[in-house]
Amino acid sequence: MTQTESVTQSAPSQVSVLRQRLKCLRQSYIVRVLIQGFFTIWLTMTVTFLLIRGLPGDAKEIKINQIITQQNVTYDEAAAIAAGLLPFDPDAPILEQYTDYLGKLLRFNLGESITSAGTPVLSQIFTFLPWTLFSVGSGLLISFTLGTLMGMAIAYWRGSWLDNVVTFFASILYGIPDFVIAFLIILIGGVQLGLFKPGSLQGGSDPGIEPGFTAEYIGSLLRHVFLPLTTYVATTIGGWILTMKSSTISTLGEDYIAVAQARGLSQRRILLGYVGRNAMLPQVTRLAISIGFVLGGSVIIETIFNYPGLGRLLSNSIVSRDYTTMQGVFLTISSAVIISNIFADLLYSVLDPRVRLGGKKS
Repeated sequence: MTQTESVTQSAPSQVSVLRQRLKCLRQSYIVRVLIQGFFTIWLTMTVTFLLIRGLPGDAKEIKINQIITQQNVTYDEAAAIAAGLLPFDPDAPILEQYTDYLGKLLRFNLGESITSAGTPVLSQIFTFLPWTLFSVGSGLLISFTLGTLMGMAIAYWRGSWLDNVVTFFASILYGIPDFVIAFLIILIGGVQLGLFKPGSLQGGSDPGIEPGFTAEYIGSLLRHVFLPLTTYVATTIGGWILTMKSSTISTLGEDYIAVAQARGLSQRRILLGYVGRNAMLPQVTRLAISIGFVLGGSVIIETIFNYPGLGRLLSNSIVSRDYTTMQGVFLTISSAVIISNIFADLLYSVLDPRVRLGGKKS
């Protein structure tokens, strides 16, 4: 056998070994990311459990005071009633409470609400979750789409009046807190211009309208979601514009763009087929992470507009020291954020194999 024949026969085996090695690296990366994710969820859940127990104010005392006010009984009688209503023993050692909470959690039981006796926390979350998904999810989709298109446009025509104007307003919106924009919308739109009556669009829909796939109910949903939705879009679109502009400018400086222009390809094809596709990579991974934050909604925004989302449920549970509801909502939000980060890591490893081979995200 000649040396050439030996090299020719060994080449396929080397390729096979390389593919097997890459497969093992990919699998080990996935396992490592999943383990880190689940550990982070457990750690977050544990820290949240301890922090909630350390909050000023006692759930038992709050419940006793509520019973005294509502039923006009003595303190001892109210304490006896409260002991039977609380879904956990607040006087038990913290370790015993923690192990009991973990045991229920393994059975997908988040416990029962303290303020709404007998109501499972999971049922509360499922009641408020669709409203948050509708408002914040729609806001994320709109701001991502508009921000991406506008960022790509001003990057392509950078230095023009359009670039200067859009970048100026995007920078301002990016730096203003969401509650400030919410109050500005109420002040300008409701008080100064009289476009709506402040406080008239509270809740998720008009009372008295039967929920269903009807024009009346859908119109009511859109009217009530308009203000929080506008706030979500206004507070997030600036970030999408600036990120996409930076990514597009970086992509425009690549050599393959110059080659495409030298080949005489149309500007539209270069912008969409070459620039847009590659500049979108950071946006896609950022979107995957942002999806996790959708469940959290906005405690302040939903409270300001009295919108029935998870944020308002969390706000009410904090005020009433409803430990079980607080734990359930925090766990839901943190798990969604961590899982979305896991998904973003795995997605980026597919888009950029250097990540799972030990490289850094670019």
